[in-house]
Amino acid sequence: MNAILFAIGAGLCWGIGELCTKSVLHTNKVGPLTAIAVRSTVALPVIWGAWAVAMYVLKVEPREWMRAGTPTLLKLTLGSGLVAGAVAMILFYSALHLGEIGRIKPVAFALAPAVAVLLGWMLLGEAMTAKKAVGVVMILCGVVVLTGK
Repeated sequence: MNAILFAIGAGLCWGIGELCTKSVLHTNKVGPLTAIAVRSTVALPVIWGAWAVAMYVLKVEPREWMRAGTPTLLKLTLGSGLVAGAVAMILFYSALHLGEIGRIKPVAFALAPAVAVLLGWMLLGEAMTAKKAVGVVMILCGVVVLTGK
């Protein structure tokens, strides 16, 4: 249940945050790269502070992460950091700058779980159930309905 509550919280924060971002971009006084640079600059100290609390106060973060091995560290830095953390955010903010939030957000944030379900099944061996398959199709159909002209 905690995982779902955290996911709901993330979704609410992203929805509010992207509304603010779109509003800022709409002024044409701030560009998408400036917006993402400010977002990342503000976020990093907060994230590192949360990491320090989790590591040293709550002691819930693994201490051996630097010795996780080359494949794990490459996935962490290149996959999570570069692809999801930098490239995807640059593409998303650029799309948000050019398009309507009501169209851009559903495309990006529906495609992400659909891809995650499929890659989890194909690469991580996670179960692909009929329920998941129907859910992915419904998500994609919903995006078509939301974004179609």
